[in-house]
Amino acid sequence: MDLISYYKDKNIRTRIIEFLGGKSLDSATCMFIAQCDAGAENGWEMRTPGDLEFFLSHGLDVSRSLWDKNWLIAHLDIEYVNFDFPAEPYLDPGRAFSLQRPAELAIEQILMEQAIAPLHVLSGRGHHFVWHINRDSAAFGKLSHIGRIPEHLERRYSEKLPPVNMPVEPDLGAAFSGLALVMEYLALRVKDQAQKDSILPVELSAVEVVPQQRGREMISLDITEYGDLLNTRLIRVPFSVYLKPWQKGGILNDEIWDKIPSMVSVPLFEMDLQEGIETMRDHKKAIELASRASTQIPDNSKQMLNLIYAYEHSDIAKFHDWYYSLKQEHPENWPHTYDLFPVESLPPCIRFILENPNDLLLKPAGIRQVVRGLLSLGWHPIHIAGLVRSKYERNYGWGREWYFYDASTRADFYTRIFSALIKTGRDKLEHFNCSSIKKMQFCFNSNNTCTLEKHRSSLLERVKNERLASWPLNGLLLPDEHI
Repeated sequence: MDLISYYKDKNIRTRIIEFLGGKSLDSATCMFIAQCDAGAENGWEMRTPGDLEFFLSHGLDVSRSLWDKNWLIAHLDIEYVNFDFPAEPYLDPGRAFSLQRPAELAIEQILMEQAIAPLHVLSGRGHHFVWHINRDSAAFGKLSHIGRIPEHLERRYSEKLPPVNMPVEPDLGAAFSGLALVMEYLALRVKDQAQKDSILPVELSAVEVVPQQRGREMISLDITEYGDLLNTRLIRVPFSVYLKPWQKGGILNDEIWDKIPSMVSVPLFEMDLQEGIETMRDHKKAIELASRASTQIPDNSKQMLNLIYAYEHSDIAKFHDWYYSLKQEHPENWPHTYDLFPVESLPPCIRFILENPNDLLLKPAGIRQVVRGLLSLGWHPIHIAGLVRSKYERNYGWGREWYFYDASTRADFYTRIFSALIKTGRDKLEHFNCSSIKKMQFCFNSNNTCTLEKHRSSLLERVKNERLASWPLNGLLLPDEHI
């Protein structure tokens, strides 16, 4: 069955519209729709929900905005990632999904403990768990209260933002920021529980790891949407076709493309994982499922209070309080602060990233290296985020990247999660060494004169000696203050 014929089915269309937040396109609550994985380089062709027919009539995949008129939407995505063999999950889905099983079970158990019942959706590489919070609920109010919105972001959200030419309301922007902190806590709990039973590394983004059984493969707890503005992020729509392998040009050759079957995204409803995989790869089974499986995003407003309460009494909340106890240097002060940092004090692998940030500083593994290196020197992570931001906002050929996204929010998010892993003792730094970095393909020193041992030892000693409740506020260290 071709994609156009698949999309003509009445039930498929009904379920797609249901996920957009209404019973009809006129009542849809999502702010906009777009093609999945298109990227800013393709112009971000985003349209109103009323333009759904454009996507269906062209056989395109469809995603909806995380930004919603009525709700704050929570979304946790897990997926199998292989940096050496990107086609692995498409050619051997049984293995790819079985390797995610510890993370899947951990998410289900932790959410069940909080009585949260999400919509569970399968896509080509993994799972999506989605629910929403009513904007009139106590949970939404608490998230707005704990959110961290810097002045520049308040100003940005108050502008008429693309693609709908409307601002993000202050309470919604603050609640999304608060949700980011809670989802970070949730992802860390999942990592804690899943890693004990997982054969592969479980990380809080698609970060390069040392080779495993089949190359550099890992399980990503993808919360990276919380590292961008609310008006920029999308969620794949259930029963949409799945075109990701063909949209990521250059990573797969034609021979492999021909071996990958057509796929659709489906809710995991009244079937086990194997049946779900089979349904993803069979249009007729997907159409049958659409006749009985709802895609309505469930309301878990009351239940979210339990998760927020757990967060507020966690070591992660304490870390966040410490993290935000200082402020970054204002851009006008960068020439006298961040610009004076002597990069030669860093090992070549980290120095190279800072001197060649595009695109190494866009990669989670690149930011993680910088975070580890500067923490080892005693930098407070809020200033590490400031340094990363200062690189993003300088002319390194970024193109349109920071016209659409926000450099400060992105730098803050990744610095915060990698610092949290270290400061709470979750990142033991086993692979913060030259051998592992070479295997990750993040070594840029051909002379083999580099050693990370001094920095690893320093960072381990700092973590050992610093109690969470009394971490020193080292602030920004300048040239004569480094180890």
